[in-house]
Amino acid sequence: MASNYAQAVRKGTLSAGRLLRELGVKEQIEQSGGAINIFAAISALDVPLLFRPLDGLLGAFLNFPTRGILVTTQRPLSIQRFTAAHELGHCMLDHKPSLDDENILRRMVVNEQPTQDLQEVEADGFATAFLLPKWLIANHMKRHGITIPHLRRPNVIYQLSLRLGVSYEAFCWTLVRYRMIEGKQARELLLTPRRAVKEALLEGHRPTNYRGDVWLLTERDAGSRIDGSRNDLFILKLTEHSNGGYLWNIDELRDSGFAVVRDEVAEVETESIGDPGVRRVTAQPPQDYRGRLVLDEVRPWDSDQVLTRLELDFDFTGPEEEGLSRIERRERLMLEAV
Repeated sequence: MASNYAQAVRKGTLSAGRLLRELGVKEQIEQSGGAINIFAAISALDVPLLFRPLDGLLGAFLNFPTRGILVTTQRPLSIQRFTAAHELGHCMLDHKPSLDDENILRRMVVNEQPTQDLQEVEADGFATAFLLPKWLIANHMKRHGITIPHLRRPNVIYQLSLRLGVSYEAFCWTLVRYRMIEGKQARELLLTPRRAVKEALLEGHRPTNYRGDVWLLTERDAGSRIDGSRNDLFILKLTEHSNGGYLWNIDELRDSGFAVVRDEVAEVETESIGDPGVRRVTAQPPQDYRGRLVLDEVRPWDSDQVLTRLELDFDFTGPEEEGLSRIERRERLMLEAV
């Protein structure tokens, strides 16, 4: 166990970095994009993980009679992910059993004074470094053409936090820790209600509720994995070369079971004639959707000639429900099928 706060943060951070390298996570992310799959990591380490409707707890780490992790079913996917990473930190650092409540979130997303419990500090450091290594943030920023000045915008923070699989608040304070923004900027960003960000994205469309997230997807997301939840919506904002007769085949979206709630084309205001427009489609996934979506930009009379293809791997089955994690259930089904 570390002897002071700084040592505890460093110990947790170094442990997370070693595990990320051992699991080859960086190479996987570079190929598929998306967030670090904490549940897959726990499964790969053969550490038992169960989801339960815990009373007053977010999660727990047990080490007798064997190591194991419990995570609540009563919180959003982003909090389930952070809790699981925190409990994995306890496990990897050979800690004593731990019952973890809302305090782990207060330390992470409210940025309160740090705890004096160095075991918890180590687990906090592990969770942050495992889910949000600096290279992962840089990877997403580069992919989406985001620079440091863009991090002042709530909508940019929101979309990055979705792709990283963490809460908006947690991402703001992580950027402060990495000295990418100042604490004052984080507090200003946190003044913007998430509902207001969602409403601005939806441009007048009103969902049944605003509990779900709203993803803004572009050609820069091509080839990425999008891990969301059942109530999420997404907006496709795609360049469309209608001047050459090419249109995005939205029927492919409908054929996959998505409900298209809005579909419009906006012209790009330039001095040139015949510039492409922007196709903006708001869609809702079918319940518990998981699969690959392929959209083609084609001429309606010649669908074999594809100008642009957008492929995305979606998983809108979160948050995790009671029992084993989704990935472990799938792995077991695959083994039974062999």
